[in-house]
Amino acid sequence: MIKEIISTPNAPQAIGTYSQAVRIDRTVYLSGQIPLSPETMALVDGDIKTQIIQVFENLHAVATAAGGTFADIAKLNVYLTDLGHFPIINEVMGRYFQEPYPARAAIGVAALPKGAQVEIDGVMCLPPQEYPAS
Repeated sequence: MIKEIISTPNAPQAIGTYSQAVRIDRTVYLSGQIPLSPETMALVDGDIKTQIIQVFENLHAVATAAGGTFADIAKLNVYLTDLGHFPIINEVMGRYFQEPYPARAAIGVAALPKGAQVEIDGVMCLPPQEYPAS
């Protein structure tokens, strides 16, 4: 088993006792991302759509650091403080993902860290390593 901690300055640094992601063999567990700016570590200004876009940008940075793309994501968990924002999740997600879409759950929660309205985590399965022919 190969275990690797994934970290990138292009996504918000962990604000607790966790890693941005952990890779075990070809599976990458992406920690939840909230709409923090990686540069300021503050919530981005703007409406819920702006916040959702920032969350996907943060996830993209971590996925890239792990050697994957959004096409490699198998499962997403979406946490919303207002499930009325679910259609906006679908709209924004359509900008980042193409069919076949990952499996997904949407969960209504009472609160999220730093007062965020949205958090998304996921599981990514990297393709097998391809080696050049010798």
